[in-house]
Amino acid sequence: MAERVDARLHTLPADKRRQVGQAIRLLASPLGGLLVGSMPTAFASLTPEAQAERLARWTRSPIAVLRSAVQTLRRLVLAVHYADPVVSRAIGFAGPEMVPREHEPVGSPRAGERGAWSPMPERFDVDPSTPTGRVAADVVVIGTGAGGAVAAARLAEAGYRVIMLEAGHWHRASDFDDNEARQIERLYADGGLRSTDDAAISLVQGEVVGGSTLVNWMIMLRTPDFVLAEWAAHHGISGMSPSDMAPVFERIEREVHASLVPDTAHSANNAKLLAGAGALGWRARAGHLNVVGCQRCGSCGIGCRHGAKQSVDVTYVPRALAAGATLFTATRALRIEVLERDRGPMQQGTPPLKRVVATRRHANGQVSTLHIEAPLVLCAAGAVETPVLLQQSGLGGDAVGQWLRLHPTTAVYAHYDEEIVASAGIPLSTVCDEFLQWQDSNYGFWIETPPMLPSFTAAALPGFGDAHARCMARYRHLGVTIGLTRDGARHTQSSGQVSVNRRGARSIRYRLSTEDAARVSASIQAMARLHLAAGAREVGSMHSEPRVVRHERDVAMLAGGVHPNGLALFSAHVNGTCRMGVARHTSVTTPDGERHGVRGVYITDGSVLPTALGVNPQETIMAVASVLAERVAARHAGLLRA
Repeated sequence: MAERVDARLHTLPADKRRQVGQAIRLLASPLGGLLVGSMPTAFASLTPEAQAERLARWTRSPIAVLRSAVQTLRRLVLAVHYADPVVSRAIGFAGPEMVPREHEPVGSPRAGERGAWSPMPERFDVDPSTPTGRVAADVVVIGTGAGGAVAAARLAEAGYRVIMLEAGHWHRASDFDDNEARQIERLYADGGLRSTDDAAISLVQGEVVGGSTLVNWMIMLRTPDFVLAEWAAHHGISGMSPSDMAPVFERIEREVHASLVPDTAHSANNAKLLAGAGALGWRARAGHLNVVGCQRCGSCGIGCRHGAKQSVDVTYVPRALAAGATLFTATRALRIEVLERDRGPMQQGTPPLKRVVATRRHANGQVSTLHIEAPLVLCAAGAVETPVLLQQSGLGGDAVGQWLRLHPTTAVYAHYDEEIVASAGIPLSTVCDEFLQWQDSNYGFWIETPPMLPSFTAAALPGFGDAHARCMARYRHLGVTIGLTRDGARHTQSSGQVSVNRRGARSIRYRLSTEDAARVSASIQAMARLHLAAGAREVGSMHSEPRVVRHERDVAMLAGGVHPNGLALFSAHVNGTCRMGVARHTSVTTPDGERHGVRGVYITDGSVLPTALGVNPQETIMAVASVLAERVAARHAGLLRA
């Protein structure tokens, strides 16, 4: 076990490995006991009973660093333990559980649209033996997720010479299997262990060609009208009204083959959401998924082995390549250098030439430096890496890295008498948005269902030791919902930031406002009511000290306790650190996505979103990137005539 934990640690970036190592050393030392009023005895010297008591004290400690350390270690150990196939089989995990053959696959190509792009194009990237390591282009797109891939495809199809850079690798459907630990290490940022600095919020982001679209749960939701109206009224965003965006959403949905999930295709977990909401009279509905021929195996979060998910690695990236773009994988952008002096925003013609400096890791382990020169650079590395890149390039300032929005998410688990098997079927095919506009405001929460593979489930569930093991033993009977809060209710306040610290390492800090914490608490109580109405025997929250209720009259017991490492929180919706706007002190780019004061540097990922959305962001990011890329193409059409 210790060897497997150590191996997992060695997959992490150096700064994250250092952080986890510090947590382990603190907890192992005599000081770890002294800080919670115990004897100054090293953890390894304690009896099992004393170890359990010390773990419990650390969990309850008022000292934030202790709570952070124990939660970091707890999640790591549980994730590694339950990733062991012997352990996962012991709790009833049977791998991908396909639906019976008599059921038709979900999703089919739309008439007149391209089907799934399953083969990897042969024209994959530039010859690695390029002697000078220098390449010229019209546009460099950094990142190939929802924003970068769409922008690259639009610009390449408009005739621009486009080079795409991706820090991760490009995988075929045949590369994916049911080894949860291996896939998470390969496909996720920081090997799946990315979090805020205090470990209070786990951040789930893809680092692979396709970005998070490759590992997400496929739901396509349009930006609510009231959010678009807020962008126009408070941030000066023009041309993105509901009427402006409707045809853009329609186009995106056609291109990724989004279709409504039929009633017969919901998993047991999703069926419980519909049943509970229906019993309570709450609004709930089926969702649209970007999928063609879904086999409902439940492995969406670790790569689609059937090539059914219409993520951008099988849609927009191949479109960009077919239009002449070039892709470098395993290539991380280090900085953007402005090579020419800009004569001012009123100057007509080509923007100043830029050089993107990147490191490229080759298959043999060697690392080379690549220089790409182009007048246009589109940053789409995500709301963590994009502000870091700008700061490392001397293009920080203004609000770069500020206004981090996360849709802070927690869960409620429920024990049912019947089997649910939340790891099987389509993970997310329904949504309850009854509380999206909570208490007469535009800031609320919504309820969905997650895929519950063993390693992820074990790390998410609260507690440790015998109590945790007993909960995992009922794995096949667990129903789980997640509550996602639209954060930023105090809209004049930045909740968090991404920055480069003194060691040159990435720093991610975030704090819930009082208003947002109240919404998180309300989501927990709503989810508990929903499960009980659906027939659950008991429900539990993700508080570090487990709270379990069996009757609706007791649901209020789940309220409160929303503080760092007092309640498990995670986010797969990391947005807002380089947001669009007209005011430089609260935004990073113009409403057209161009970095204030730096002509030719644009941002087209989720970091430009002015506010949290209140819906899963995949479709919004694709649509906004499409609008911004087409504005770039029109504005700089002179490059094509040069």
